[in-house]
Amino acid sequence: MRINYFYQQMLAFFAVVMTVLIILGFSFLQFARSTAYRNTETQLFGYAEALIDEDLQTDKIESGQIILKNQGVSIFVFDHTDNMTYPITTEDYVSGISDTDLDKLKNGEPLSLTQRNTDFFGNQVDTAIVYQPFFTQSTGDFYGFIAVSAPISTIESSLEDIRNNLFSAFIFSLIGATIASYLFAKFQVNRINRIRSATHKVAKGDFTIQLENKEMDEFDDLAADFNSMVDSLKSAQEEIERQENRRRQFMADAAHEMRTPLTTINGLLEGIEHDMIPENQKQRSIQLMQNETRRLIRLVNENLDYEKIRSNQIVLQKQLFNTYEALEMIVEQLKGKANDSGNELVLECPTDLMLFADYDRFSQIIVNIIQNAIQFTDNGEISIIGYASENETILKIKDSGIGMSAEEVESIWERYYKADSSRKNTKYGESGLGLAIVQQLVNLHDASVTVESVPGEGTTFTLIFPIEETKKS
Repeated sequence: MRINYFYQQMLAFFAVVMTVLIILGFSFLQFARSTAYRNTETQLFGYAEALIDEDLQTDKIESGQIILKNQGVSIFVFDHTDNMTYPITTEDYVSGISDTDLDKLKNGEPLSLTQRNTDFFGNQVDTAIVYQPFFTQSTGDFYGFIAVSAPISTIESSLEDIRNNLFSAFIFSLIGATIASYLFAKFQVNRINRIRSATHKVAKGDFTIQLENKEMDEFDDLAADFNSMVDSLKSAQEEIERQENRRRQFMADAAHEMRTPLTTINGLLEGIEHDMIPENQKQRSIQLMQNETRRLIRLVNENLDYEKIRSNQIVLQKQLFNTYEALEMIVEQLKGKANDSGNELVLECPTDLMLFADYDRFSQIIVNIIQNAIQFTDNGEISIIGYASENETILKIKDSGIGMSAEEVESIWERYYKADSSRKNTKYGESGLGLAIVQQLVNLHDASVTVESVPGEGTTFTLIFPIEETKKS
């Protein structure tokens, strides 16, 4: 059976309050009862000692009895043989105490308050009695004892008033506990409902909701965690939307980039099929189709390569090799592309500079960065600078191109991102994956790459590859 949390909280709080009240009430009644009997005992002993101080003169005892009669207090005197000497009766009465208690009295020990259901005359009445011994003044011998009694009903009547007052207080406390339980449960449930309502809004896609956090208790800790979760979901949602937009843009770019070479190839094939291309132009057409085919292969390979790198499906074959020779080959390879844009590639590197990396992947890193520099530089200079530091090989690729803003620099490592959309269809920047691949490969080498750029002045990529001491030797 499902029980509403509101009632669970209310019943729990009510049960705690009632348990505390019952325990306190029971303890108070026990304390009040003990106090009442203790006060009665003290009072009766006081009467007995006062009479002993008056040498137990009969007239003093009778005067005291008259005064105490309204309180129901009775006075009895017994001699050393336990025979009643006051009040004077025609028959012999004894106290009925045990020999052990009589010995205690003889030794000067008073007997604390005891309860009897009959008086000394055998009448059925509940009484509370104390016994106080007295001795002769001359010799100090035990002379007898005095018994002072009070009816139990008198003590119980005072306790009954306490019980009635306590019951009234209990009723008022019960009402107060019910109201307090209701308010407490309502307060707690409202806090839960607030979180629940916010959760429903988040489930519907509202990531702007924030819960108030006063840092008071676990509910506020939960609110803080909730706010942190919403912020993370909001960031994740924004990232998903950003990546989705880039994916759509990439698909559009890829479709455009593929359509052009495919259209060219298809047109040339149709021309060859129907003998519409002169014989002296066929070799040129075949070369054009080869170039367009390579372009398509490069586009597909970049995407496949990125996914392999990202999912750790490649294994690096690191080795120590001459950096100058590797860079020289790359410069020679890309010189034609640079010249097409009016750019000059300048290599500044010691001929004996060594580097520890996977040769093929290192070449891929450098080629992607230089092609990126060529793409965003017109009639400028692209410098490839290499030098050694302690346990490190440092490479800088610096161009004098259009540069980037700080926001663009933060985004260039993301796949499908292109800093200048007007240049996205150039023949060296089809996919927008080049720098994303660079970052993944650099991370696999335990190396680092940083970018410094000033809009209108150019960009500098700095690569730092570690060289272990064992490799250096």
